Amino acid sequence: MQKLSRFLLPLGRSLQRNVFCSLQERYFTALPSYAQHDYLQEEVLVEGRANSRVAILNRPSALNALTTSMAARLNRLYESWEENSDIGFVMMKGGQKAFCSGTDVVTLYRLLNEGKTEECKAYFENLYKFVYVLGTYLKPHVAIMDGIVMGGGAGISLPGMFRVVTEKTVFASPEVQIGFHPDAGASYYLSRLPGYLGEYLALTGEKLNGTEMMACGLATHYSLKEKLPWIEERLGKLITDDRSVIENSLSQYGTLVYPDERSQLHRLETIDNYFCHDTMEEIVEALENRVAGSYDEWPSTVLGKIKEASPLSLKVTLRSIREGRFQTLDQCLAREYRISLKWIFKKVSNDFSEGVRARLVDKDFAPKWDPSKLEEVTVDMVESFFSPLGEVEPELNLPTSLREPDV
Repeated sequence: MQKLSRFLLPLGRSLQRNVFCSLQERYFTALPSYAQHDYLQEEVLVEGRANSRVAILNRPSALNALTTSMAARLNRLYESWEENSDIGFVMMKGGQKAFCSGTDVVTLYRLLNEGKTEECKAYFENLYKFVYVLGTYLKPHVAIMDGIVMGGGAGISLPGMFRVVTEKTVFASPEVQIGFHPDAGASYYLSRLPGYLGEYLALTGEKLNGTEMMACGLATHYSLKEKLPWIEERLGKLITDDRSVIENSLSQYGTLVYPDERSQLHRLETIDNYFCHDTMEEIVEALENRVAGSYDEWPSTVLGKIKEASPLSLKVTLRSIREGRFQTLDQCLAREYRISLKWIFKKVSNDFSEGVRARLVDKDFAPKWDPSKLEEVTVDMVESFFSPLGEVEPELNLPTSLREPDV
C-alpha cells in the first residue's frame, strides 16, 4: 500500500439537473422588471454577520447549478465586499443537498438550440471572471463544500483560501462525458494535484469524497456535517480579517481523517503509470494491455469510462491539463475561455450539445460523438481549440492589472 504522506500538503491559494421548463420560462419572462430582479437575487442569498458576509447558492431544485445571473451577482457581491472595510472575511455555502452541481448545461444547450450564442458567451465570461476574483481575493474566504461539488461548483470554491468538506462531499469533473472540458479553473487546480491524479480525474470523471479531497490537497479542513452549524456560529461571531484566527476557528471543529483502504488514492502509483503518457492513444493502450493480463477490475472500469467519453473532449482535455501545469490562474482561464467558446461555436464538432442531449435531456445515454474514435481526432482539430479567437471575437478580459499589478 502506497504511503499517503505525499498527499497531505494543502494546495493553498494556488490552488443539472433540469433548468426551467418551457412553462417556467414563459412565466419568468412575463414578470415585471422589479420582480425579475427579486427573483434573480433569490438565486444567491446573502447573510450579514458581525464582521463577515455569507453568499448562499439557492437553486435547490437544480442542485444549485450555476446560471449567468448567479455568476454576475457573485461578481458584484464579492467586489463590493472586498471594498467594504467593515467586512473582514467572506463565506460561501450551498442550500440543502448540494454545494453546487456546476454549470447549468441544460440552459446552455437550449440557448444554443435557439441560436443565442452571445448569452452562452456571457455566462462563461461572468463565471471565469468570478473564479479569477476569488483566486486573487484580498480577504479570507471560507467555502463550506457540503454535498455535491462538480465542475463549475469546484471553480467557485477551490481557488479560495479555506475549503471545508464533510462526509457528504462528492467532488467530480465529469465534463468529458458530455462532450466538454473541465473548465472554470480546473486545468489550474487539477494539474497541481500529486502525480497524474489530475489527468485521471479529468479524463474519467471519477469522484472523490471529502476525505480524499483532504488527502490530495483540494480541501483544507474536514468536519462532520453535524458540526457545520457550530462552525458557522463560531465564524459568525468573529470580528477579524486575520486568516490565522479563522484557521484556528475551523480547526477547533475539524476531524483528522485518512482515506480508507478502498480509496483510489492508494493506487496513485498505478494511476501515474497509465496517465503519464503523452497521448490518449498511449493511455488507452496501456490500460488495454493491463486489462488483457489481469483479473483486477479497476483498469477495466477506468477504460470503460474513457471509452464512454467524447474522443475529441478527451484529447482537448489532456492537452489543457498538461498546459495548465505551467500557467498562472489567469492564463488557464483565458485558455479555457477559448476552448469553451470553440465548443459552443460548433465549428469543429457538435459534441457538447450532443452530450448534453444524450445524458441530461433525452437521457438515452447513447451520444453520437463526432469524431467517434480517438484515431479520427486529428492534430488540427485539437489545435483549433487552443488557437486565438480572432479579430472579431475578443479574448477573455480579466482585471489582472488591477488585482495583480506586478504581473
